[in-house]
Amino acid sequence: MGNSALKAHLETSQKTGVFQLTGKGLAEFPEELQRLSSLRTVDLSNNKIEVLPSFIGVFSVLKSLTLNCNKLAFIPDEIGKLKKLETLHLNGNQLKHLPATVGQLSALRTLGLSGNRFKEFPAHLGSLRHLDLLDMSKNHIHVIPDHVQELQTIELNLNQNQISSVSPDVARCPRLKVLRLEENCLELYSLPLAILTDSQVSLLAVEGNLFEIKKLRELDGYDKYMERFTATKKKFA
Repeated sequence: MGNSALKAHLETSQKTGVFQLTGKGLAEFPEELQRLSSLRTVDLSNNKIEVLPSFIGVFSVLKSLTLNCNKLAFIPDEIGKLKKLETLHLNGNQLKHLPATVGQLSALRTLGLSGNRFKEFPAHLGSLRHLDLLDMSKNHIHVIPDHVQELQTIELNLNQNQISSVSPDVARCPRLKVLRLEENCLELYSLPLAILTDSQVSLLAVEGNLFEIKKLRELDGYDKYMERFTATKKKFA
């Protein structure tokens, strides 16, 4: 894309606080953007960006950062400086890890990490007190570890991973209402009963695993889960 087109975008963004440049084949995060530190929304989805530069930390009032479908393999520590960030979409990249500083994004409500290369469930997310949705579907995660209990999210999407083991501590997540585990490698005995009997979960999605759903309905505690499911359904009816 030509400099004049980029310049026009920058001028508009200065007025609106929104910079959106999607599907333009950009190989780099535009350096000129750092002059617009008052941006509230940045969307650079469907490009070919490989590196998120360290100057990302200058966007102190940024509320939404969307970089879906690029070629990002890592995120710099400076991401933690975005104290106003509410939405971070990094779906469809090549990420295997997150920096610990992601845990400093105190305003974050939505974290999209679907379609990356995570093999392990990330640590450091328990400090995100306002998280509504953590989407880690379509990765390569095998185990939901004990530290999942620190998560404050309301919805956790782990569909289409390779999960064969779930820590019972998932039942201790204080705000977890929706747990999606569809199309994984779970046997019925791998699913902790505590999710049914002792959790806040009112929607458990487990279709496409290594057991029949009717077997789940026969488990002790399923009635207790259904009480929560029905009560939630009524609330939104």
